[in-house]
Amino acid sequence: MSLPIYILKRCLQAVPLLFMISIMAFTLLKIAPIDPLASMRANPYVSQAAIKAEEERLGLNKPAPVQYMIWASSAITGNLGMCTAGDPVLNRLAAHAGNTLMLNIISLICTWAIALPAGIYAAIHRGKIVDKIFGVLAAMGMSMPTFLLSFLLLMVALATGLFPIGGLTSANYNELDDWHKVLDMAHHLIIPVTVLTCVSMAGIQRQVRSNLLDVLRADYVRTARAKGLPENTVIYKHALRNAINPLITLLGFEFAGLLSGAALTEMVLAYPGLGRLTLEGMLTKDMNLVMASMMLGAIMLIAGNLF
Repeated sequence: MSLPIYILKRCLQAVPLLFMISIMAFTLLKIAPIDPLASMRANPYVSQAAIKAEEERLGLNKPAPVQYMIWASSAITGNLGMCTAGDPVLNRLAAHAGNTLMLNIISLICTWAIALPAGIYAAIHRGKIVDKIFGVLAAMGMSMPTFLLSFLLLMVALATGLFPIGGLTSANYNELDDWHKVLDMAHHLIIPVTVLTCVSMAGIQRQVRSNLLDVLRADYVRTARAKGLPENTVIYKHALRNAINPLITLLGFEFAGLLSGAALTEMVLAYPGLGRLTLEGMLTKDMNLVMASMMLGAIMLIAGNLF
């Protein structure tokens, strides 16, 4: 099967999956005991006519199946509707989805940049003190929940004042030049990137070590050593190539897994990403915002797995 046909087939398979996700998300959101117009109803200065007009604007006065069909037909054409606050959903998504994607890509690069050489070094020095230290650190990273590590680093930031808390930029961001804007954003990304990197790289490092150890015991590696090839050539040219192949498959799944971890990190650290936006929409039962956020997250997950 050629690559374009394979990609087309996987994309077609994703259509019913997205349809099922949208139905589940819509159903769970409808049964949630939250009134999206609670603040208006509690305000004595808001008339019943204004409340009914808002219900009409948001389609809340229609049956649930009709509301879903209206949302689905609009979403297919690219119209994601309006938030309860009155601004377009597309604008809110554009302002937050890019932040989540940037956070995940940077975390993925940092994860592999650290885990790959650490796993190789641990495999080469199997049983030595360095390997044992890496093993302890990997066990700690794999057992540490994302939200707990976020809280711990948040406490460190509060105690030391070395890192900014919340947001992606400082208050004077627009007054800075381009270089200092980059530095300011990088400073705000240190804690969330550290959280996702620490949680993710533990499993990758152990996988690299295990794969490389298996390959180093293979017959062709023994043959290469018997021929007198340098150890670095045996390891990096012959063994590592075959050890890395299974890890390529994990790359897409690792990106998908980072998205779920990023949602918790964004909520704890007040990072302006897709996860935090979805939580805010759920707390106010903003139907259009939550549905669009969840569908975008599902598309990103499917794209990561396909990649």
